[in-house]
Amino acid sequence: MVRDVGSPEDATTLRRERDLYRRLLELAHETASQRFLEEALALLVDAIGADQGYVELYDDPERTEEPRWWRAHGLSAERIPDVRRTISRGIIAAAVGSGRTIVTPDALLDQRWQGRESIRRGSVRAVVCSPIGDDPPRGVVYLTADPGRPFSEDDRRCVELVTRHLAPLVDRLVLQQRLDDSRDATRAFRERLRLDGLIGRSAAMADVLREVAISAPSSKTVLLTGDTGTGKSEIARVIHDNGPRARRPFVEVNCTSLPHELAEAELFGYQRGAFTGAVRDHVGLVGQAEGGTLFLDEIGDLPLALQGKLLQLLQSKRYRPLSLEQGEGLVADIRIIAGTNVDLDRAVAERAFRQDLLYRLSVIALRMPSLAERRDDIAELAATFCAETCQTEGHAARALSGDAVRALETAEWPGNVRQLQNVVASGVLHAVEEGALQVERRHLFRDGSRPSPEGAAAVTYQDATRQFQKEFLERTLAECEGNVSGAARRIDVSRTYLHALLKGFGIESRR
Repeated sequence: MVRDVGSPEDATTLRRERDLYRRLLELAHETASQRFLEEALALLVDAIGADQGYVELYDDPERTEEPRWWRAHGLSAERIPDVRRTISRGIIAAAVGSGRTIVTPDALLDQRWQGRESIRRGSVRAVVCSPIGDDPPRGVVYLTADPGRPFSEDDRRCVELVTRHLAPLVDRLVLQQRLDDSRDATRAFRERLRLDGLIGRSAAMADVLREVAISAPSSKTVLLTGDTGTGKSEIARVIHDNGPRARRPFVEVNCTSLPHELAEAELFGYQRGAFTGAVRDHVGLVGQAEGGTLFLDEIGDLPLALQGKLLQLLQSKRYRPLSLEQGEGLVADIRIIAGTNVDLDRAVAERAFRQDLLYRLSVIALRMPSLAERRDDIAELAATFCAETCQTEGHAARALSGDAVRALETAEWPGNVRQLQNVVASGVLHAVEEGALQVERRHLFRDGSRPSPEGAAAVTYQDATRQFQKEFLERTLAECEGNVSGAARRIDVSRTYLHALLKGFGIESRR
């Protein structure tokens, strides 16, 4: 149908419809479930001017469990669980059950919903709720606004248009997710362990979780090794949460931050009058962890004098707070997990660390892989950090562009997961400042080569590494006559990862 666009109103309507279809086309290329939901919900909220929104998708058509995928917009963290479980479940259930869109200008006054406690408790007002797909629905979208701005018939038609386009995309997404699940190296451990918020499905993470499954039920001391930023604190918490002490305290201390002159008092506590300034009894970190787990991060920085007292604690299960009087001390019912990013064997050779303490700590040793060893996890990690930054900073949801993700996957990360998190957070803030709807490569990597005093471009270690990688990939691909599968086998990486590398470096594969 050709529209008469002679009036400004018609021209505005045409532009809105064009932008709507353009965003729907872009959405068709999104393959990550959370980014898909963020973009779909943002599109609907913008299209009809909703204040709040919620969307959920179903992996199981019978919906016997909570939705596997969901996203909220404009809702506080405290209200999201209530929305998912209670608020307007009647309206959502009616839309899904009937396969029809439900619109009400004020749910509190609507006779269909007046008797429902969930409507009254949630102060639900103007609502449009539409199923995604039919026979059976693949999901549902739920949008609300102030009753002073009720949704119109045009809003209903717009929402139904979008949900019709979303249905086949959701089918594709669910199918892809099932395929991804079959390739998830950590799936077996995720079904057995409590892994709240733990990101990563690579083979390297599966190796870590295999050790976690073995060590968590034990009472033995665990030594976590690995580079800075690899997630030792997070894994220490996972071990605690999956062990018999899960309901007891988890106390974390960074040994680097303990002042040497006060380290013993902080660790073991003290009694009033033990030293100048000790005006009251103080329960140390060991006492605070009673019955639970004490995580000593950066154990290599613990002063030598205190290492001996820690060894005594591990051997006898007793410790003595600083006091004016000597005694047998206190019994400690704790499990100790230690973490370090230094080579403790070398520290022992240099007499900076006690060998007998190292033996006691490393009853179970678990090495955390660097981010370079788990590049398959970078896209999921980055998407999570992007969403978290938008939420914590109070910004509208934004996603990483495909080009930005490829750039992150091919970059070097000497600071590992922590560095990736900081780069993504900074990128989000720069995208917000610019008013961009997506986080692009330029927002993430803003520090290009700087001119040297002589005027030549200064080459950083990362620049040189990336240049070597690009030349290595080009040479390998040429030697394999453009055969990506053959090149992947030669350099011992997956074909999917090699494709990501080639895209990230702008290398075309030709046979």
